[in-house]
Amino acid sequence: CTSITPWLSFISFSSTGAIFEENAVRDDDIFQLAISDLSLNDDILQSEKITHSVKRIEANNPFQAVQEACELMNQGILALVTSTGCAAANALQSLTDAMHIPHLFIQRNGKGSPRTACHLNPSPDGESYTLAARPPVRLNDVMLTLVTELRWQKFIVFYDADYDIRGLQTFLDQASRQGLDVSLQRVDHNVSKVFTNLFHTMRTEELNRYRDTLRRAMLLMSPRGAQVFIHQAVETNLASKDSHWVYANEEVSDTEIMELVHSSLGRMTIIRQIFPLWRDTNIRCMRNNHRISSLLCDPQEGYLQSLEASNLYLYDSVLMLANAFYSKLEDRKWHSMASLNCMRKSTKPWNGGWSMLDTIQKRRITGLTGMMDFRAEGSNSHVQFEILGTSYSETFGKDVKRLATWDSIRGLNGSLKESRIENGMQGITVKVVTLLEEPFVMVAENILGQPKRYKGFSIDVLDALARLLGFKYEIYQVADGKYGSPTFNGSWNGMIGELISKRADMALSAITITPERESVVDFSKRYLDYSVGILMRKSEDKINIFSLLAPFDLAVWACIAAAIPVVGVMIFILRRVQSVRAQNPPAGHQVASVSTSLQSAIWIVYGAFVQQGGDSILGSVALRIVMGSWWLFTLIVCSSYTANLAAYLTVSRMDNAVRTFQDLSKQMDLAYGTVRDSAVYEYFRVKGTNALEQDSTFAELWRIINKNNGHENSVSSPSEGIRKAKRDSFAFLWDMAVVEYAALTDDDCTLTVAGNSMSSKGYGLALQHGSPYRDLFSQKILELQEKGDLDILKQKWWPRKGRCDLDSHSEAQPEGRALRLHSFAGVFCILAAGLLLACLVAALEIWWSSNRCRREQPKEVTENAAPTQGLYVLPRSCKCCLWHLFILLPPKVHSGRDWAAPCVCGFKTAKV
Repeated sequence: CTSITPWLSFISFSSTGAIFEENAVRDDDIFQLAISDLSLNDDILQSEKITHSVKRIEANNPFQAVQEACELMNQGILALVTSTGCAAANALQSLTDAMHIPHLFIQRNGKGSPRTACHLNPSPDGESYTLAARPPVRLNDVMLTLVTELRWQKFIVFYDADYDIRGLQTFLDQASRQGLDVSLQRVDHNVSKVFTNLFHTMRTEELNRYRDTLRRAMLLMSPRGAQVFIHQAVETNLASKDSHWVYANEEVSDTEIMELVHSSLGRMTIIRQIFPLWRDTNIRCMRNNHRISSLLCDPQEGYLQSLEASNLYLYDSVLMLANAFYSKLEDRKWHSMASLNCMRKSTKPWNGGWSMLDTIQKRRITGLTGMMDFRAEGSNSHVQFEILGTSYSETFGKDVKRLATWDSIRGLNGSLKESRIENGMQGITVKVVTLLEEPFVMVAENILGQPKRYKGFSIDVLDALARLLGFKYEIYQVADGKYGSPTFNGSWNGMIGELISKRADMALSAITITPERESVVDFSKRYLDYSVGILMRKSEDKINIFSLLAPFDLAVWACIAAAIPVVGVMIFILRRVQSVRAQNPPAGHQVASVSTSLQSAIWIVYGAFVQQGGDSILGSVALRIVMGSWWLFTLIVCSSYTANLAAYLTVSRMDNAVRTFQDLSKQMDLAYGTVRDSAVYEYFRVKGTNALEQDSTFAELWRIINKNNGHENSVSSPSEGIRKAKRDSFAFLWDMAVVEYAALTDDDCTLTVAGNSMSSKGYGLALQHGSPYRDLFSQKILELQEKGDLDILKQKWWPRKGRCDLDSHSEAQPEGRALRLHSFAGVFCILAAGLLLACLVAALEIWWSSNRCRREQPKEVTENAAPTQGLYVLPRSCKCCLWHLFILLPPKVHSGRDWAAPCVCGFKTAKV
């Protein structure tokens, strides 16, 4: 008990001394007042006069206490009354037990902290001469009764540095046997430092769990320390409106109670010791036929209320000894005073000590503290506590009233059950702050002169809760148009700031539950899942009738087109050489006749390229090598074309190349961003700057989103982001529910949504920290989910088949797998071009062969000579050109001088 500052005093009647601690000024005053009152009342001591001797000692000095006690014993005393700490009490107990001097011990608590029990040493011969005038500490019993009545299962006990933690051992043992979860937390004198350390050493999740623990707490502190502690807890948002704190201290004044209650937030319960007879005006001034001094009797003086409990027990101890002395005089069993020298080994105990102790133990008086006797194991067992407190109300219970009493005989008298909101909120008006966000909160059409009305998914949820719980609400829009984020000075803006400043009871909109927000406000259970979506324009179908040429680059097609005539010319030359050899075959060899025109050679090459075969080539090994190489080339080209064509047509059927965040981070054509200073903005910041993140996707996303501090790609509001996504080549990253609604209700159905629908977060109702309505709202939201009402409301605002069908762009439909006509338009165009070209060439051949050749035919031939049937004879001037010579004429003509002979051109045959 070294942390408790003791008081020490001795008093003497006729031959009684008094010793007080130097810092106990009131003990000296009360002692003098008690002696004065007894000297003026002849009913008690009659003709006996009271003499006394007062000594002063240092606080909590056992050695000096024993030294001064021995000096008083040497002068001669009848009894000893002390008001000390535990250390001095143990030393004086050993002395009084050895000298058989009755000892009335009054424990004094120091610095205003709650008192803890003193464990005195047992008497060696079993006869203890020390009597506890002040009752043993019963706070543990009262606190255990209280937590049992309130049905607390988990709570924390705060105690200051001056409190002896050993005094809680009995309470902790009994709580452990009942299965209660009790935590201990010491509070240093610098309370603000304690809270600062909490916020620096705990993560957000740990701090939230610690805050939940603080909802049920007991304070074992001085009144001043408790007031500072509560004030700091409220300022740092550790205390809440649904918290319930119990302050236990035997000595706390009415003024201190009101200061504690008005500093607190939520419910406050006070446990303190009371002396009921103070308030009885009929017997206030009389105690056992003894008139009390006017200082203690007159309530207008207020002197009695300013005294400490140890002062009152000191006054009653003087009264007890006076009555015992009077009883000894009546029985004529008076003993001589004890004049002892405790420093000598030969000193014998006082022979009248046991008789005087027995007389004191048999007496019973009614004093300032009520009933006092020492029949229960040598201590005064009469003690009574009152339990004061507040309860939930519109003002959250700032009025203090007595809830119950507790005494050592009857226990608890009264009810301590919390007046909590359990079934409804009838008659309560909730002030709601909101922010417009489609489709959560929107302005409905208003009648002129009527208050503004709202509609939306969140409004429907609020109306459903209002019907179930019976409350009304008033709604208004937040001034700055923000959801809420911390500013540079530590405060919050937006709807969260409205809750922290207590201007609103609830925040309602598309507000997501985040750890940062939950550290300053409370959230209900989520009523809708949350994820981040990508809103962008649908890809436009680009019609390219020559899309079948896309698998190869233009240079590849040019090389292929050039290769066909080159190989054709090569084959033509080799076959021409073969035809020359055919005119002069070796003896015994007959070479087959082959066509050696350039047209037929190119046609053979083209047929092999399109895998349609052609005229068989029987010839030299060189021809076979050329054709083998060409066939291998054709096989590889056609296989590559087929594979690339299948891949190209598959990719071209995809609506957008961006499906996930990974796709978005890899592409460079599409700009993207979100709303600055929003939860989504913070989400990408945390993910993008996390050193433990293995994937670089979010780092790249955050680099683009935060470009130029978010002013280049990000926007100031969700509506601006939706407009920008519809107008420009821009991907807007925002809440999936909001962007889906924007795509479903788009007038032109030009928007689409991508992103991951899986999420561990959600939308909830934001409430003031510690709001008593939080659990009730959460319970009703769970009921709406179980009944399916929330699914019905969700289907109302996010229909599966709305104005625009998102499923057609997010899932591959069976008919979407077929190739469309425009994919093959180029093939039909090529076919049509070939047919038209064939018709044109045919017409040109007819015109060239029939008209022009006839006009240039010699006149004499035309008039005098009948041409051969089916033949036309052309003059030398016709020249027949190389085209007729190498293509139309048979190979047998192409030899020697016949090359320059006149030609005859016909439609069926040509001869020289």
